[in-house]
This record gives sequence, structure tokens and C-alpha cells, in this order.
Amino acid sequence: MNLIFSVDKNWAIGYKNELLVRIPDDMKQFREKTTGKVIIMGRKTLESFPNGKPLKNRVNIVITGNTDYKVEGAVVVHSVEEALKEAKKYNSEDVFVVGGGTIYKEMLEYCDTAYVTYIDYAYAADTFMVNLDTMPEWYVAKESEENTYFDLEYYFRTYKRK
Repeated sequence: MNLIFSVDKNWAIGYKNELLVRIPDDMKQFREKTTGKVIIMGRKTLESFPNGKPLKNRVNIVITGNTDYKVEGAVVVHSVEEALKEAKKYNSEDVFVVGGGTIYKEMLEYCDTAYVTYIDYAYAADTFMVNLDTMPEWYVAKESEENTYFDLEYYFRTYKRK
């Protein structure tokens, strides 16, 4: 399974249930990697999408503790274990964990690739990802050249589990 997210230099991923910044090439990479695939997310991440609706052309698996929660166009599960069981129906290379912070942390041990947009800037944030650079079992397998969006510098990195 895969993780896909953008982080700032402090490995922050969000603030008040929003992305820190919207970089068009980052959004494009997300679309290209996940369209036609399976995405796993928490309820708050789903609700942060446009109109709080599942993303089109993907299998949307939503994890929530609320057993009454229903979403048209999504598979609703109530634990990481249930999400993993549902994901087993698909090729693991086609499964992407897309947030939020708690779901990333809970699913990290089941993933072997992370597609990270690393933004060389520190934002005000309240949600953070585990810093893969400090984890000996992860390494940068690929890194793009420096990209810029206005005055922001960012890199596309692919991390792999050793």
C-alpha cells in the first residue's frame, strides 16, 4: 500500500482540517496517482473534500468510529482492520492512504511506498505526519529537482520501506 501527502519542513500536513497550501502540481500528482485506484481516509478528510463528497473515479474507503455514518459513493468501515480487509480486495499497489493525520499514523506500518511533496517552508499547523527522514526503515528512493510555486520551493519525493 501507498501513502500520499504533502508536508512542510516540520512535517506538518494540515491546519484546521485544511491543507497547508494548494500547489497545482501537487494536486495534479495526487489526481494522476489515485485516479482509478483505491483511497483510504478518515471521515474528516472526506468532509474536507469539495462538498464533502467522495472523489470521482476512485474506490473511496472511509474510516469512522460512527456506526451510523453513511456516505453515498463510499465504503464506510469502522476500524483500520476493517479498512485493511476491504483493501485486500484490490492490488496493494493500487491502494493509497490519503489522510488525515491519525489515519496516516495508523496505516504507516502497512505501507511500503510514500509519495511526498516536501515543501521547504514552515506553516502554522495542527496536524503532523511522522517524519520519514528520521525513521531508519524508510529512505528516499527518488527526488525531483527543485520546483517552485510563486516563492515556495518544493520537491516530489518517493520514500520506500527497506
